[in-house]
Amino acid sequence: MKIEDIQIGILSVPLKKPFKTALRTVECIEDVIVKVITDTGHIGYGEAPPTGVITGDTKGAIIGALQEHIRKNIIGMDIENFEEIMKKLDHSLVKNTTAKAAVDIALYDLYGQLYKVPVYKLLGGYRKEIVTDLTISVNDPEIMAQDSIEAVNLGYKTLKIKVGKDSRLDIKRMKTIREAIGYDINLRIDANQGWKPKEAVYTLRKMEDAGLDIEFVEQPVFSYDLEGLKLVTENVGIPVMADESIFSPMDAIKILQMGAADLINIKLMKTGGIHHALKICSLAEIYGVECMIGCMLEAKISVTAAVHLAAAKSIITKIDLDGPVLCKEDPIEGGAIFNQSKITIEDAPGFGFQKIHGIEYMK
Repeated sequence: MKIEDIQIGILSVPLKKPFKTALRTVECIEDVIVKVITDTGHIGYGEAPPTGVITGDTKGAIIGALQEHIRKNIIGMDIENFEEIMKKLDHSLVKNTTAKAAVDIALYDLYGQLYKVPVYKLLGGYRKEIVTDLTISVNDPEIMAQDSIEAVNLGYKTLKIKVGKDSRLDIKRMKTIREAIGYDINLRIDANQGWKPKEAVYTLRKMEDAGLDIEFVEQPVFSYDLEGLKLVTENVGIPVMADESIFSPMDAIKILQMGAADLINIKLMKTGGIHHALKICSLAEIYGVECMIGCMLEAKISVTAAVHLAAAKSIITKIDLDGPVLCKEDPIEGGAIFNQSKITIEDAPGFGFQKIHGIEYMK
């Protein structure tokens, strides 16, 4: 099964409502799609969401990396020689993790097809069903409370609340949400680098004093401020999760050695795909630190890959893979099955994709 061609396209999927964080507002997903074609007729699909404010990877940068660097390095290689392909992919250019992730996902899809097994079984096969949270965008407190009530009515037991825009208002946001939904629902918060270290400590202690029962706080400070992250971790009772601070296994080692965070958020678009995400899982197991698997705003192709990784590894105890349920439509046939909070995997080879509608391929 040799790589014969790599096609690149764009997939646009509108969201049900605008997605708002401390960093950006998005109304429509517009992702770069990778289609890896083999000489046996097998096809592997990958997906790359341009998320410049987090990864630095824009649509143009992703396409350029694929066309000018990655494509020529792996054309003609045999999927059976998987480790060598991954080395070629990794060394084709520095950074550009989103472009690498799209190809990595397509290659794992083909690897599963080669051996006629679903990817999650190749990676560990721990389970085939997981439960995700649902993200509540940052808004006025009353709007966020209403959105939270709607999510609970849909059956979600865990909500991830976006904060990081005005710390004092963030406290009010969380009080309003907790009053609206009660204490049977699990709440986790994501500041998306929106606070300074001492501000984060003050804000989180206020939330603790108010008895808001927060499961954890995700990336409270700037990604590069590891000392600030450590300060927050050591001075609040709410567990702290590193997200934007960790792209690579080397980043994870530094965080773990410093004790700068209590938890790790793995995202395939930060790690460059499954290959390096597995290394972070192994490091986390060594240090006894639990992981969450998350996603950017992505359609079902790349999120399905994240589902398979989550299903494979027991160290991944928290799931934040709600991207597809935020979309107004699903143009992808096959892949993981998203039924609100419940996500299941069928035992089709690879990732089980059958057909993807609406891709505009580049000439």
